[in-house]
This record gives sequence, structure tokens and C-alpha cells, in this order.
Amino acid sequence: MDVLILGGAGQVGTELQAHGRWPEGVTLFAPARSDLDISDAASMARLFSERRFAAVVNAAAYTAVDKAETDIVEAWRLNALAPAILAAETARQGIPVVHVSTDYVFDGIAPGAYEPDAPVRPSSVYGASKAAGEMAIRTANPRHAIIRTAWVVSPHRANFVKTMLRLSGERDALGVVDDQHGCPTSAADLAEALATIALRLSGDAAAPTGTHHFVNAGATTWAGFAKAIVAGSAERGGRDVPVNGIPTSAYPTPAKRPARSVLSTASLTRAYGLTPRPWQAALADILDRLVGPVTTQPANHSAETRS
Repeated sequence: MDVLILGGAGQVGTELQAHGRWPEGVTLFAPARSDLDISDAASMARLFSERRFAAVVNAAAYTAVDKAETDIVEAWRLNALAPAILAAETARQGIPVVHVSTDYVFDGIAPGAYEPDAPVRPSSVYGASKAAGEMAIRTANPRHAIIRTAWVVSPHRANFVKTMLRLSGERDALGVVDDQHGCPTSAADLAEALATIALRLSGDAAAPTGTHHFVNAGATTWAGFAKAIVAGSAERGGRDVPVNGIPTSAYPTPAKRPARSVLSTASLTRAYGLTPRPWQAALADILDRLVGPVTTQPANHSAETRS
């Protein structure tokens, strides 16, 4: 059984290929960007005519959130046009598709956790292009699962954990935004969920379809997340520096971020029996890989966690 992975070089794609629980007999095909233009209909049609896939996991995306504000055509090419082509081609072939989306489709003003059926109101080019990609998948291929996620981190590529580790080694104090709330997510945990969903869809015509959320359990702010990263690094021999919370207004960016994009994973648990673990446990695994095992007794640090 062949499974196509798009975006194989990214954080999630890397973890999908490293995922050790693919059943025997599953072959992963993750073409490089240079070998496949996912926004070219002819190239995609040729791929699907040459090889039969049991499922597709689409983790490819334009993720440079701030750059997208001026690089609009490229963002929409990868985040909206490419999913539309993928949805049309997989629908023609009767292949289920699992598509990764984002919390940026929401405006971030809801007081509680967003359910998957909450109205989408993106506030950035990135969010709008991802919302359009969702619509393309949803309307063109009924055998789909759209999985929204947020704040993805891993030992791979550039991400918030690696940035905080680098900065804590260079600076005597860190200033991090403390009024944006969200849910940190391990790329490895997300990959495991995506694999489970793809295998279920490929083998069960009655498997649940639709839109769901996957994030690790619990919510915090960027500053709360940074405090946990620095404290965890210090337990492993890294530098322990203070993290000071700052308002979003003190760190302006071209793209507007959702102020509160906490995602509910309840529908995913009901549909697939997947219950994400706390983000703190997922972070510990990442720090073990990036920094090493814990070498000291835990210091008296705590990341503020808010729901």
C-alpha cells in the first residue's frame, strides 16, 4: 500500500516519514519540491496516473506568515490552488486525503476554545489562503479529513523551541509576547495522528470525514511556552535566563496574529479515539532530542498555563 506525503521536507512531513508505527506493507512516497510541482495540474495528474495511492497526507504549505502579506500570489498558489488540484485529482481516483490546516483561519477573539464548526474569519493573507485551501478540499473530495493545528514545534527546521534555545544561549534575558494564547503542538504527535487517520480512511469506507483539530492538550501564551522551554533546557544543562512577558503592541509584525486561538480536540477524540497528551510532555521529548536528558533536579520554574 502506497501513501503519498506532500511537504515531506517540513516539520510534519519529516516526522511522518520517521513515524515508526506505519504497518508492514506501507510504502511512503514523499517527492521533493524539485521533483513535483503540486500547483501544476498536469504534473499532479501524471503522478496519479503512474502510481496508485491508498491515501494522501498533505502537509505542504506556504508558512512564512509575515512574508505572505506581500508574497500574496505565492501564498495562494501553495495554500489554495495546490489543494484544489489535489482534491480534484484524488476525488477522480477515489483516494482519501488528509489535509493539514491552521488556527490562523480564525480571528482569535472567541473567549473559549474553537470547535471545528466555528465560523472562519482569517485576519491575514496566510490565514485566508489556508481557509481557501480547506474549502477546496471540502468541496471537491468527500473522502477528506481536514486537521487544523497550531504552534507546531519539533527538533527539525526553524521553529519556536529552537529559536528560544538559541536566544537563551545568546542573551541574558528574553522578551516574549504574553497576550497571545494558543496550544503548542509536537510535530511528532501530529504526524502520528495524521498517520492513524490516513490509514483509517484508506481501509474503511465508513471512516469519519470532515474537519477536526489536533493540538497537544493545554494552552499557554508564547511567553509561558518560552518559560517552559528555558526551564526545561536549564534542567538539561542549558542557560537559565529570565523570560519577560511583553504585549503584542511591543512586537509588531506585518501579519496579524490571532490573540486567542485555543483549539478544541473533542471532535477528533469522538471520531478517531485520539486524545492528545499535554504539551509539556511533548516539549520534554523535543528537549531530550535537542539538548539531552535531564541532568539536574527540576528548578522551581513553572510555565503559566491557561485554558
